Amino acid sequence: MLVTKNTVVRFNYTLKNDEGELIERSAGHEPTAYLQGHGGMIRGVQLALEGKQAGDRFSVTVHPHDGYGERLDNSIQRVPVKHLVGAKKWRPGMIATVHTDKGQRQVNIVKMGKFMAKVDTNHPLAGQILHFDIEIIDVREATQEEIAHGHAHGAGGHQH
Repeated sequence: MLVTKNTVVRFNYTLKNDEGELIERSAGHEPTAYLQGHGGMIRGVQLALEGKQAGDRFSVTVHPHDGYGERLDNSIQRVPVKHLVGAKKWRPGMIATVHTDKGQRQVNIVKMGKFMAKVDTNHPLAGQILHFDIEIIDVREATQEEIAHGHAHGAGGHQH
């Protein structure tokens, strides 16, 4: 079965930056499960998965416009410390999660105060050229529930 809209693809990946430094790898974890054609994955990876099948191994280079976007210089904001999620004690350089009206967002701590933090709202990988090595484990038809929810369920996907 080919990866097309409304299929769930499970895959392993290794992600490196343009300098060849390892950023993330899925080895040792459940493969990532993703519903093709419904967002939820950066555009460059979505396009690369289209038309592939179980057992395929390939590499894809994703430029910022198809990844996490370009870095925006005017993205520093002040956020109440109580809205930072992910640690008890914060230091500059740490990545926090904040809940916004558009869902969860990762931010980079720039400066910490007692009650307020300066954060960079650019995605940590914004502006970077990303290199993925991908291995497709399996591909299946999505369930009607997955299509209605817009994401894969079960191991490696969204857990309700």
